Amino acid sequence: MLNGADGRIAFRFHARDVHLVMGPPARDASVPFRVRVDGEPPGDAHGLDVDEQGEGTVAEQRLHQLIRERGAITDRTFEITFLAPGAEAYCFTFG
Repeated sequence: MLNGADGRIAFRFHARDVHLVMGPPARDASVPFRVRVDGEPPGDAHGLDVDEQGEGTVAEQRLHQLIRERGAITDRTFEITFLAPGAEAYCFTFG
């Protein structure tokens, strides 16, 4: 659980999809976040829960699709920044 704003998770990955099980601190709360791939917005590689600029909001406890690579699978660097406190992140999965 993130106690302050601007908390980040970053790592290298080699997969088509990046998912994260996460949720807000309470049922009626939400936490905005930003996703980057190799330091840039994901553009066409954005998942269902992120726009092309890498912006998203976590509003419920569930699996969130953050990245969906359209081209060749290569080693990339993923980063998610939570813009407000309270986000709970549990488990990454890859496809």
